[in-house]
Amino acid sequence: MNGILIIDKPAGITSHDVVSRVRRILGTRRVGHTGTLDPFATGVMVILVGQATRLAQFLDKDEKEYLATVRFGFETDTGDVTGSRIADCGLDNEAISELLASTEWNAVFDAFKGEIEQVPPMYSAKKIDGKKLYEHARKGETVERKAVKVKIHKLVNIDESATRKPQFEVRISVACSAGTYIRTLAEDIGRKLGIGAHLAELRRTAAGRFTIDQSLTLEQLAALDEPASALKPMQDAVSHLSTFELPADRVAKTRNGLSTRVFETAFADGELIRMLDPFGQLVAIGSFDAAEKIILPKVVLV
Repeated sequence: MNGILIIDKPAGITSHDVVSRVRRILGTRRVGHTGTLDPFATGVMVILVGQATRLAQFLDKDEKEYLATVRFGFETDTGDVTGSRIADCGLDNEAISELLASTEWNAVFDAFKGEIEQVPPMYSAKKIDGKKLYEHARKGETVERKAVKVKIHKLVNIDESATRKPQFEVRISVACSAGTYIRTLAEDIGRKLGIGAHLAELRRTAAGRFTIDQSLTLEQLAALDEPASALKPMQDAVSHLSTFELPADRVAKTRNGLSTRVFETAFADGELIRMLDPFGQLVAIGSFDAAEKIILPKVVLV
């Protein structure tokens, strides 16, 4: 059983819980995912099954898209709605609403578009010296963290102020590089306005080429007579890579890790290549060596 599932994660469970549920539904242990969502968050989780788990390295750097609700007026210790209230701005909701209604959002958001630096939040799974930051945070410890570069491709306010409810929240649409913390983005926007903010809701709508429209809930997956029929082909995970069709006599050799010479190609040196058999099935992911004019298998699929 090999392939990809796009699951619409519900709120209130961890990403590990989603993987465990999929294992039980499909009756297989070899299941992984390509990007964690916080328990309160919902939306796209790309689940890899069987040999597809070996393709995770080609997916975990994919661009992500989110719909997020930012609540203004105070920060929380976790940066989201699950945390304890801290850093209150002292304004009532009416004053906050008036400030938000008069804000020039394009000007505010311009400061966060493109390449920016973020300090990873203490309540995150990022490891420092082999220990996850949230493990320190739960003990009341604060660890020095270095800022990391991320990229915000799109950041827009999708509310109409006349219909926004409650008036002290703003819904935003974000497209960003992998590793971007939307909680930190919400906090930084609140600090720029001088009134503080935290993340009230988060929904991932896309991860790379996989979108929420392609997803199934766990309940929908479990209700299928043949849940494995929902699996997408493995090569959908790497459809963004260039393709090379192997001659029939090179398929077995490729599976044994041997390189294949390429005489005419437009591949760049070091470029990752999908290596397919004559029937279009994914055999391996290879890397092109321009000097030797060969494609060397990096990940071989049986």
